[in-house]
Amino acid sequence: MKKIVLCGSKKFIPKFFELEKELKEIGYNVVVPREFIVNMDKKEASLLHFSEIEKEDVAALLIVNENKNDQENYIGANGFAELAFGFYKGREIFLLNDIYKPFEEELIAWEVKLLKGDLSKLKEFIKE
Repeated sequence: MKKIVLCGSKKFIPKFFELEKELKEIGYNVVVPREFIVNMDKKEASLLHFSEIEKEDVAALLIVNENKNDQENYIGANGFAELAFGFYKGREIFLLNDIYKPFEEELIAWEVKLLKGDLSKLKEFIKE
């Protein structure tokens, strides 16, 4: 079973758990940031999540980029750091929604794939 690591802002915690459930139902192992489950300091949480991204059995990262205030498809500092690390490690990277305009150049250059809310598109790219 393929593993997907969820990444993004704490502002979207409820969406992370919704996605975890949906992804498990369609056959994926899912990693949610540990800091969303237990209280831990930011440095420890970041190092732990980067170690999850680095594991060999990770098929992809899914960046949870919802709308935040008046910003469409928001990706914050933490989500972008995780995304960049995933790119460096050669992982497939997906955005849950569309391009976040402030990072458009990097997202296009790094060949990030857009799901536009449709998790079924993962099957086009992640093969068993």
